[in-house]
Amino acid sequence: MASVKVRYLIFDVESVADGDLISKVRYPGDSLSPAEAVRRYQQERLEKYESDFIPYSYQVPAAIVVAKVAPTYELLDLVALDEPQLRPHILTENFWRGWEMYGRPTLVSFNGRNFDLPLLELAAFRFGISLGSWLDMHKPNYQQLRYRYNLDSQLDLLEVLTNFGAVRFSGGLNLAASLLGKPGKIDVQGHMVQAMYEEGKTGEITQYCRCDVLDTYFVFLRTSVLLGQLSLEREQEIVAQTKHWLEARADQVPAFRQYLDHWGDWVNPWQPGEYPREAPRSEETAN
Repeated sequence: MASVKVRYLIFDVESVADGDLISKVRYPGDSLSPAEAVRRYQQERLEKYESDFIPYSYQVPAAIVVAKVAPTYELLDLVALDEPQLRPHILTENFWRGWEMYGRPTLVSFNGRNFDLPLLELAAFRFGISLGSWLDMHKPNYQQLRYRYNLDSQLDLLEVLTNFGAVRFSGGLNLAASLLGKPGKIDVQGHMVQAMYEEGKTGEITQYCRCDVLDTYFVFLRTSVLLGQLSLEREQEIVAQTKHWLEARADQVPAFRQYLDHWGDWVNPWQPGEYPREAPRSEETAN
């Protein structure tokens, strides 16, 4: 496996609010504990926005899971960074240095451009981590890895499905995965992570993150079919291979067993052995 090039890094980040920071910035002089500051800010946002979600600028990474994917779209490995310590500064360092170590593969996420990557960039700012190769702002905009439409450096699956935010995608990753028969959200949802973290359930957070990355991987495969980069027939072969890959490791990784227990197959409307005709590929796409 070590000799196989990693072409894509599919990732997901779970994060928690920094109560000390919220207390200091938003409520100076009120002597609030970290937990009190978080609850007060959540209540304020709930009353104003009908959502208690705290902006990423007040959060730190609590878990990061990365799937390594070959140029052939096959899953090579799926790892939780800095487990079980899950130290925010080490999580951030390992993510960015790992991306460089594997030769700067395409970062793949679902809504990562709007949340996960800004969170990790700000975490690097906070912890003094250099992102010179990622934030190369001396090049023309279209050549920068951070450029919004540079899909070779960052592929946000939500942006593909919404034409870069031109339309709204109600249902999120849960819906996209469910369309393919995959589990989607099982026992945990994103809004539960803060409370789980405060209860010390960090292992469960990581398992949840693993399942989200698996959902993202299968959505990535189907998006690659949509983009004309992968045939539906080949995608179905890879899905079957991945199921076997998970089965071989399910005894060691509880999240894999949980995912398999909720596994569903895509309902194929085509006749056995029949697949839709592929669109002609341009010379640029073929290369």
